[in-house]
Amino acid sequence: MPVFVYKCLNASGKAVRGTRDADSEKSLRAQLRKEGLFLQEVKLSTEKGKGLQREVDISFINRVSASAIAVFTRQLATLLKAGVPLTESLAAIADQLQSDKGQKKLATLVFTVRRTVNEGRSLADALMAHPKEFNVFYVSMVRSGEASGNLDTVLFSLAEYLERQQKLKDKVSSAMTYPVIMVFITSGMVGLLMTTVVPNVVTVFEDSGQTLPIYTRLLIGFSNFISNSWYLLILGIIAVVFGFKRWKRSESGRHLWDRFLLHVPLVGQLVRIISIARFSSTLGTMLHSGVPILQSLDISRSVMGNTRLQEVVDDVAVAVREGESMARVMERSGEFPPLVSHMVAIGEKSGQLEQMLNNVAVTYDNEVETTLSKLTSVLEPLMILVMGGMVAFIVMSILMPIMQMNNIGV
Repeated sequence: MPVFVYKCLNASGKAVRGTRDADSEKSLRAQLRKEGLFLQEVKLSTEKGKGLQREVDISFINRVSASAIAVFTRQLATLLKAGVPLTESLAAIADQLQSDKGQKKLATLVFTVRRTVNEGRSLADALMAHPKEFNVFYVSMVRSGEASGNLDTVLFSLAEYLERQQKLKDKVSSAMTYPVIMVFITSGMVGLLMTTVVPNVVTVFEDSGQTLPIYTRLLIGFSNFISNSWYLLILGIIAVVFGFKRWKRSESGRHLWDRFLLHVPLVGQLVRIISIARFSSTLGTMLHSGVPILQSLDISRSVMGNTRLQEVVDDVAVAVREGESMARVMERSGEFPPLVSHMVAIGEKSGQLEQMLNNVAVTYDNEVETTLSKLTSVLEPLMILVMGGMVAFIVMSILMPIMQMNNIGV
């Protein structure tokens, strides 16, 4: 009986690897399914698992992008809307993806999902086995669509949500590109001056024997440090970054940092409106798809990315459980703008809460662009000023002693 080396996922999405005797791959799959495991990869043990490991490594590198998931979701919704059965829709999408070299990973994933659905599992259960690509929010939406019989409608809403989130992410990334480039240019320019120009000038100063200004001595000391102990500078930067990240991952550190960010001019405003846009869009989409409000609040809370605002949502969930108004808790917290609490209050009174939440999301998505423009309009001249100031300091630190030498010569 052949021995198979396999990789599968359990119901919580955790990877499980092992070896097992089975008559065939189909028989192995059936055995694992009875144990609640979803087979992902399988190889005969004669290959000693090398092929499996190679596929796992490639899978890790070629992760499926969020934009690809959004396109897949819209394609699936379109096919289901046209009356094409679920398994045939998945097969058609997988075949199309297979022809695209850049989408091999997603094609394999869709084939796996289709195979699981063919075995009698729901689409939500099949997607749950791939938590990196389909998170709790996605699976909950699909499960709600399957339960209500409106899977195509839910998938269209889900696709629109994913596309909005991707646009929001692209806006932020685009706005941050210029400052990041300027930081690298400034660092490179200063490093070049410190390691090439300054050491050559130092020799002239040493031969002159004159007393150098303090800022010139500071410049020379910093130049010597970079030239002779540059590795200590790099290690120091790495240590600071690592220490900061570790502190920020701690409960107290994350809480303090998130509170601090909300009070930084412009940056705090940007963090707040992005979090509110994500929360409103997620909650509105889930409520529209029929997901219970407490479950929707719990999942929407997780996408905000700021612990202080998440605390407010926790209070909102408690209030809803006790029959209190969401809007009142938001207003009391002082963390949500009045516009949000007013629109939520109107939605609660009119019975159109999901529509009002989607309106809030659209409003704040647009405001993100405005705030980013303000932030970049401040950062651009600030970066130029910092870069110019650093270069001016280096130039003046070199020129002043030279001018003194000339005066002495006269």
